[in-house]
Formats: sequence, C-alpha cells, structure tokens
Amino acid sequence: MTELSLRGVRKRYGATEVIHGVDLEIASGEFCVFVGPSGCGKSTLLRMIAGLEGISGGEVSIGGWVVNDQEPADRGIAMVFQTYALYPHMSVEQNLTFGLRMNGNDPADTARRVSRAMDILQIGHLAERRPKALSGGQRQRVAIGRAIVREPDVFLFDEPLSNLDAELRVQMRVEIAKLHNDLGATMIYVTHDQIEAMTLADKIVVLRDGRIEQAGRPLDLYDDPDNKFVAGFVGSPMMNFIDARAAGEGDGKQLVALPGFADATIALDVAARPAEGTPLTLGIRPEHVEAEGVGDCDLTVRVDVAEHLGATSYIYVRAGQPDQMIIERQRAREEDHSGQDIRIGIPARHAFLFDAEGIRLR
Repeated sequence: MTELSLRGVRKRYGATEVIHGVDLEIASGEFCVFVGPSGCGKSTLLRMIAGLEGISGGEVSIGGWVVNDQEPADRGIAMVFQTYALYPHMSVEQNLTFGLRMNGNDPADTARRVSRAMDILQIGHLAERRPKALSGGQRQRVAIGRAIVREPDVFLFDEPLSNLDAELRVQMRVEIAKLHNDLGATMIYVTHDQIEAMTLADKIVVLRDGRIEQAGRPLDLYDDPDNKFVAGFVGSPMMNFIDARAAGEGDGKQLVALPGFADATIALDVAARPAEGTPLTLGIRPEHVEAEGVGDCDLTVRVDVAEHLGATSYIYVRAGQPDQMIIERQRAREEDHSGQDIRIGIPARHAFLFDAEGIRLR
C-alpha cells in the first residue's frame, strides 16, 4: 500500500490553465473518488498522476518519491480506462498475460498473478474466450484483471462503468468495492456519478473548474458542505435552494426572510450576521422537507409532479416569486395531489444558508 500526494499541481495548455494549484493527500490504502461535472479537470488530474499528461507546475509523489519526470511504467500504477482497450485477437488469458510477457516476467510468476486475478474476479471460465464473445461487464472485469496482474502500488480508474447499463453498473460497483476490500490497495477513481462516489469512496474530492471545492468523507460532504456547489452536487435528488434575504436578528439567531413566500421567515442558529437585506440562499434537502406544522416555517406550494418509486415518492412542487422548484421526499404512500396547493414545513435544524457567492454561512 502506498500514499499519494499532490502539492501545488498545475496544468496549462499554452496560456490556458486548466488545473489550478491542487493540493491533496491520499492515505495508503484509501479509496479516493474524484467527482465533478464534465470539464472540471478530474480525468486530466488522474492522467497527470499516471504520467499520461505532463505537469506544468507542482509535485506528484507516490510512496514518498516525486514522480514528475518518471515514465508511467515506472510509477508503480495501473490504470483502468473508460474503454476496455482489450486486444480483440487475444483470448482473456492472453490479454491478462501480455504486459507481463512483454516485460520478460518469470512465466511461473505470471501464471500465479493471472490465476489470482481470475480467482478474485471470477473469470477463470472465460480464459479462452476472445473479447467479442464477452458481455460488457465481463470485458470490464478483464480490463480490471489486467491492472491486478501488475500488482501496482496505486490503482487508477477513469470512469470505468460509464459504458455499462444500469444493472451492470450496480454489479460492477459492488465488485470494485469488494476488490478494494480484498486487496487493500490505494485506489483513485474518477466519475461524474455522485452515487458511485458516495457508495465507493473513503474520501470524495469534489472538483470544479480545475480546483478542489471540498474533500472529505462522503457523509461529511453530504451533511456539512462548504458551499452551494458541493451542497447541490452531492446528493440525489439535489438539495433544494430557495431565494432568501437577511432579516435582522431575533433571540440570538439569524432571521431569514423568504421574499417569494409573502411574509415567511425562519430563524437559523448561525454565527454569521449579514446586513439586513443581504441576498442569501436557503438550502434544504428533499428528505428534510416536512408536512405543515412540523417544521419551523410553513410554505404554501403547488404540486407539479409526483414520482412514486415504491418505498419512496418524490413530490415536485412549485412556489414563490419567481417560480421555484422544491422537491419533497415522502416515505408514506399518499394520494396524488398534482395541481393542488399544499403546505410544507422547513425545519431550521436541517436548513443551510449560503451567501451571494455560494459560500456557506455557519
């Protein structure tokens, strides 16, 4: 197992900088997930760690050694790509042994490594098949097996499940989690799917525009986001955001007015005291939206759409001026109120407050 460190890492293409001084520590044996919207720099950062992209500034160290100038093959890493990149004319076993054979590895050791990888991934019965005779999930297992046989210090995964259907994604997500438990290796995983990030990671790194917005344990980011971007990106469905304004102080708490809802106000226990009238945003997660009279602030809303998913229902409502969408999660099965006005409650203990720049007020 090997720790990995990024210190002031930058990437420029000509005069355009796309990675802006990233600092990050990944502990030995940790499963770290880079997550963020398309174009945020997560794959570029992964390729810089792998040595497939040059580093314009800063240092990348693996196991305490700076690897900026080392070739990818000398960094002790193995990478699994979005595309399986298997040799179509070779069998599964030949695909797994190819890299080791080209490096002149001892045949007995190669056989041991391949046998171990096949056992871990349960693909021994596929040894003689070629890629065209494999399903998408089986091909991805072979691609992961090709990484395992290298016995690397660090595994790198670049959106490995994005080409699979929904059922296979769930299956392979479980397989990768089991793989991490079995090997105990340091793993870095890139995805745009925050559900994958939440279920797989020991640490999530949320990226935007080539910068780290926040890094930490999945539930820490969910329960205690630093800013509106992280609050909205982590969680499905995303957090509700309601236009608000500072309305002075009362009983030692910050009063927050919701202008789109007539005279509605809510008192939040935050240390920040923005000037009265300052534009703010109130955040509340769908599972924390309550029935009328349960929260600390009741709002009249109109039901737009109800999604009934069995054990859980999501109620999409519109309200306020300007029109705002709010999502409420319900566990009880209730009659459909589409097109009708209902009352919902906002509990202060679960509400978040953000300033005009999206920074969390605590």
